[in-house]
Amino acid sequence: MNANRADSIRFKAVRPTIAIAAIGFAAALLTTASVMAEGARIDPSKIKTPPMNSAKAYITYMTEWRGDDRTLLVKRWGRFRAMVKNRDLRREKEKRAFLLAPREEFARTRNPARVYAHSWLGIGFGVTISGPHIVGRTTTEIDVKPGDKVLEIGTGSGYQTAVLATLCRRVYTVERSGDLLREAEARFKELGLHNVTSRRGDGSRGWAAQAPFRRIIVTAAAEAIPEELAAQLAEDGIMVLPLGPRRGQQVLMRVRRRGGALEFEELERVRFVPLVAGAGEVGQPGAA
Repeated sequence: MNANRADSIRFKAVRPTIAIAAIGFAAALLTTASVMAEGARIDPSKIKTPPMNSAKAYITYMTEWRGDDRTLLVKRWGRFRAMVKNRDLRREKEKRAFLLAPREEFARTRNPARVYAHSWLGIGFGVTISGPHIVGRTTTEIDVKPGDKVLEIGTGSGYQTAVLATLCRRVYTVERSGDLLREAEARFKELGLHNVTSRRGDGSRGWAAQAPFRRIIVTAAAEAIPEELAAQLAEDGIMVLPLGPRRGQQVLMRVRRRGGALEFEELERVRFVPLVAGAGEVGQPGAA
């Protein structure tokens, strides 16, 4: 989540269009879901794939199947094509995830010009949804496999979580702010994201009870990788996170564990909110 100004606008309890979007999104995710010990699991290989080679075919498919707003679909398609050209989205699975996840349902605006713009969006409390290209790039670089158990640090609006949910068996997501987490959990429920498990807590400590994780994604910047979090990355696992000081240069990093050691690869310069230790509430300095 990129740092920027606070936005005091709250979500409405349920937007009129979300019920329609939820039916389609849940149908795409639950086609092969089965109830197991830890709840519903998704087989990402059998999630419906919308047309990806034609704007007309994609927009027609999404309006007829899920009832998405045509104007928003035009903007989503335009951003999708720009991200493919820029190689923010490279494989079919990440392209599908972006085209299926309704970013507008996690934003505080339904203005088509803003929802899919190449920029952050305020979600309140001094926190934002990262721009689409950052979400696409981090999702691509983490390279989630269908059977993976993924840990996300910093739930925020839940948009990145929704993208990940179409790619893996289960997403475990940790959010520091109780208010943000409650809003995100309500959105997950409305959209039928049954392979998401969330809790409020200190993201720098990860989720030890569910470790190890094949993939970890962090949406707040730390000056160094927290030791507890690094210890939860499985052998040959991948972590993508921003590293750097609060007001200095930050770099998006791809980290892989091999032979017990961590290997680092710099991806691009970024600006994120700081990763703050402890669980905080809205109004406390540094609340995520």
